[in-house]
Amino acid sequence: MVLRLALLALGVLELLRPRKVVDFWMGLATTEADDIDLRPWVYSAARVEGALLVLWVLRRRRRGE
Repeated sequence: MVLRLALLALGVLELLRPRKVVDFWMGLATTEADDIDLRPWVYSAARVEGALLVLWVLRRRRRGE
């Protein structure tokens, strides 16, 4: 239950603010000395991932699992 709520929250954040979510995780994954340029499609992929997470959580909830 808690995992589904966390995934739902992450999915909604990725749908609404994909740039902030991706930049946050990339900041954790890299050091400040790294100069990383992300391609524009990365943010679109994050938005798609967010939509899939939300749909997955809602489908499992509707089934009663």
